Amino acid sequence: MARDHRLRVAMIGTRGVPARYGGFETCIEEVGSRLVERDIDVVVYCRRIPGTTEPEQLTHRGMRLVQLPALRTRALETLSHTSLSVAHQLLHPADVALVFNAANAPLLPVLRARRIPVATHVDGLEWRRAKWGPTGRRYYRGAESLAVRWSDALIADATGIADYYVNEFGAAPDLISYGAPILADTPSDGLAGLDLEPGRYHLVVARFEPENHVEEIVAGYRRSGARLPLVVVGSAPYADEYTLRVRAAADERVRFLGGVWDQGLLDQLYAHCLTYLHGHSVGGTNPSLLRAIGAGAPSVAYDVPFNREVLRGAGRFFRTPDDVARAVERAEEDPAGERARGEEGREQAKRYDWDDVAGSYEVLCRRLAAAAPVRRPTGRRTRTIPAPASAHDADDAHSDDGARGDPVDGAANRASGGAANRASERAPDGAANRPADGPVNGAADGQARGSAQFERENQDRPTEVR
Repeated sequence: MARDHRLRVAMIGTRGVPARYGGFETCIEEVGSRLVERDIDVVVYCRRIPGTTEPEQLTHRGMRLVQLPALRTRALETLSHTSLSVAHQLLHPADVALVFNAANAPLLPVLRARRIPVATHVDGLEWRRAKWGPTGRRYYRGAESLAVRWSDALIADATGIADYYVNEFGAAPDLISYGAPILADTPSDGLAGLDLEPGRYHLVVARFEPENHVEEIVAGYRRSGARLPLVVVGSAPYADEYTLRVRAAADERVRFLGGVWDQGLLDQLYAHCLTYLHGHSVGGTNPSLLRAIGAGAPSVAYDVPFNREVLRGAGRFFRTPDDVARAVERAEEDPAGERARGEEGREQAKRYDWDDVAGSYEVLCRRLAAAAPVRRPTGRRTRTIPAPASAHDADDAHSDDGARGDPVDGAANRASGGAANRASERAPDGAANRPADGPVNGAADGQARGSAQFERENQDRPTEVR
């Protein structure tokens, strides 16, 4: 029998598909299915759901699925599942492994010993999350270094993250963002079952974690004179204490829906809200924000560079509960203006195209499969940022560089520089190989900034709630 010479790609380190949980899973579903259409054999490692009586799903949208168990504890769930996935790869090796989450970096030498080229999607600055204590933060900081040392390539989804790795390690990631589904003429029939009317509610969609600022959004809304309800979609495993705080911050106008797994209903919630309030602050380019603007949701986002990079001039930004209160009040005073801003956001979303994203992954995978191993950076840091001492410090961590950069008022007015321009100077062995054609594939349009400025922009910038 003739051997199958198709490129074989393994996707490791997430909950798998179908996508029901977060950005990584959405990325795998959208990218993996498109790679299959390009005649690439894709295998996705999925976490087996405990207690389920349904037969295991073996394929999804052309991707082959391998279902494996995981330890159901916050500290070990990801690493335990990835360990089994890597063991499976020893017996059934792919041509390229895409490993999601730098936390899995301690397992990369096993793949390399099997001579499987590895690209690691580093995600955001996980060590900033308040759910991790000192030990967890040290682990994630160390994992970043190991990912640099033991990956054949790194993937970043935002210019701020790419700049961080260039400045911290002299390692230039491939800059590949997420895609945004563009929705038009979205029906609203599902809202009636929730006692909601189109254009007459504010919306939050987020996992309940301090870095997503759900508590601050709810508290700010409560301080406002808003007449329309605030609809909160989301929850979180292992976050009972924070969930209680969020609910304690609410009043009778706030409606908690929990997790909404019906993707059609979730699209309707995005498409017909008066405002979408987005509090994510440490994870790079966020798929929820992309989904919101792709649906035309007027967005008010927590003021960090990742969110400004996505929204550009279509966004409004907040830092405090009082900012949230002003934003929802102004939205209710001018609903027509909000709708116009939502349309502007939908135009921005067109910069994030899943077909282009998948094309960038294909180029990366074929490059790794064809190339001989190269000498990677050492993983040693060139500077040190102290881990934040508290959840609120996580938002305000800053570097020891004393000069403050200019406020970020739009990508068109930024000075060019950043990761793409510095990579050839600082990244060893030609690591600066990412194309520069926009936020999906490169650090173009002057969007890249140095890590020191990235840190500074997380503190004390005047808030814009226009």
